[in-house]
Amino acid sequence: MKNKILRFALLLFVLFTQINFAQELYMPRNIKEAYAKETRSKDGNPGKNYWQNRGKYTMEIAVDPKTRLVSGTETIVYQNNSKDTLRNLVIRFVNNLHKPSSPRGSVVSNDFLSEGLTITSLKVENEVYKEDARNWGTYGNIKLKKAILPNSKTVINIDWNYPLSKESGREGQIDETTFFVAYSYPRVSVFDDYNGWDRLPHTDRQEFYNDFNDYVYSVKAPKNYVVYATGDLLNPDEVLQPEFAARLKKSYTTDEVLHIANETEMKNGVVTKQYDWNTWKFEAKNITDVCFGLSDHYLWDASSVVVDKKTNRRASVQAAYDVKGTDFVNSVKNNQYALDWFSNNWPGVPYPFSKMTAFQGFADMEYPMMCNDSQMGDAKFAQLVQDHEVAHTYFPFYMGINETRYAFMDEGWATTFEYLIGIAEHGKEAADKFYQEFRVKGYINDRSTEEDQPIITMSTQVSGAGYGNNSYGKASLSYLALKDMLGEDLFKKALHHYMNTWNGKHPIPWDYFNSINTATGKNLNWFFNNWFFTNHYLDIAVKSVSSDNKVITVENIGGFAIPFDVNITYSDNSKETIHHTPAIWENNEKLAKIILKNTKKIKEVQLDGGIFMDATPNNNIWKTK
Repeated sequence: MKNKILRFALLLFVLFTQINFAQELYMPRNIKEAYAKETRSKDGNPGKNYWQNRGKYTMEIAVDPKTRLVSGTETIVYQNNSKDTLRNLVIRFVNNLHKPSSPRGSVVSNDFLSEGLTITSLKVENEVYKEDARNWGTYGNIKLKKAILPNSKTVINIDWNYPLSKESGREGQIDETTFFVAYSYPRVSVFDDYNGWDRLPHTDRQEFYNDFNDYVYSVKAPKNYVVYATGDLLNPDEVLQPEFAARLKKSYTTDEVLHIANETEMKNGVVTKQYDWNTWKFEAKNITDVCFGLSDHYLWDASSVVVDKKTNRRASVQAAYDVKGTDFVNSVKNNQYALDWFSNNWPGVPYPFSKMTAFQGFADMEYPMMCNDSQMGDAKFAQLVQDHEVAHTYFPFYMGINETRYAFMDEGWATTFEYLIGIAEHGKEAADKFYQEFRVKGYINDRSTEEDQPIITMSTQVSGAGYGNNSYGKASLSYLALKDMLGEDLFKKALHHYMNTWNGKHPIPWDYFNSINTATGKNLNWFFNNWFFTNHYLDIAVKSVSSDNKVITVENIGGFAIPFDVNITYSDNSKETIHHTPAIWENNEKLAKIILKNTKKIKEVQLDGGIFMDATPNNNIWKTK
């Protein structure tokens, strides 16, 4: 008897081991090495040897609207917290994207092109370097005369200039006297524990990967130009006339939407101090980037909203827009709602920054404490776009996501929060319709190979719609499927664990998977493997209904572990809806048998995936013959 028990126990152990082994997720060799070095931990936490580098940036920037020249001088105190001796220094300048020789994913006009960065002076630890940035792409490699030792600081001094492009992309000229200035300064590229120096060339498709830094910076602009920027304005009384400085300060403490400067006031030149040039000073700490916009005629609205009810902390909410920018008239009011909703619902983490400014431009793009959005002429759609950009506050800016490699780690979440706040703003029916039309329909109706590449595929390796669907729709569907499976309470607990663990750090996909496993107390690798590492798509079907009407067999043709409703109409025309979470696919991702308690004869069965749109909806219906 004992031998039988032992054999049975051994068999269970072998089966358990095989199941767990089968659920191990694919991991590239460099990521495995990071876990082996214990810079990352398989419980989803930073490893005991985790580190990341950072810098303190002090910058003086000037913008000449007549020549579109941006010039600056900066001092970077760079902290090497790694165990590596750095013999090279990689400087990134994204705006070299405008150089004719830079790689891009699409055709651009001559107005988009520029000469790129010019460095007039470069010193590292007072050693002079003669670097010709004309030979740089979107980054440059500097061979150091004196290596940067582990756990040491180095001081970098750079004087530089570059022309803003006449045709705006994510930055550039908006109109003759309006400019959005982003990615505008040379910065130290990320040196991390799993890839070393980040030397991936930047294109017009990929987004960003930055260290958390502290910034004190100034923007010098001609009189009558207002500067809107990341960070706290340190000197309103030095750049604004007293009445306008007072209005701005009042906006910091009220829910009332104030018109800081209107069209007439801007035209009459009574808003700013009337020196030839004004220097606007800003500060932002522990943040991944800074940017700013400036205009001599934009309208300026502002208010604030309580984002942390425990401490009553407020965040400033501002908008800068052209008199014809009808989409932006309600931006402050809408973003008050968005900051409050995101802080208290999803993700349910208080907005972490002191400000959010909506600036009318062209990019529909997020930046720390700012969004640069276009005039669409559709206020409802414009609100959803701004919701999406504001949601990026959490991913990638609260978490230092490597968007360049893993865009689904931020775009997927912003798309999810955009959908959830859309339900609150416009109702579930409208939010579902928008999500299906804008995020899913194009993907599910396109049967090309690229559409079904695994989400885990590096974002640099997919393009066009393949990039868009992996990063936005498919990734978002995975997060919403997980929410459905775990239930709201456990999902929020897991999300908060992940966010709290990796706030201010650099998580990678495996940190997300492991964090969620730890927080839920479940091994969800089967789910993550299903969604992130396969060529699956969305397609379920009613395979059969048993003759005794007790079993409905559902086939998962596409393979994704999705939730769905089974809508049953019985012969007496009574109806029943049974919801199944993605958990139904855990043991068999291809077939699911639904056992019915009701013994009535079935007239019709219809499967409904809701926003999980089906590639072939015709086979979602079964009718009795």
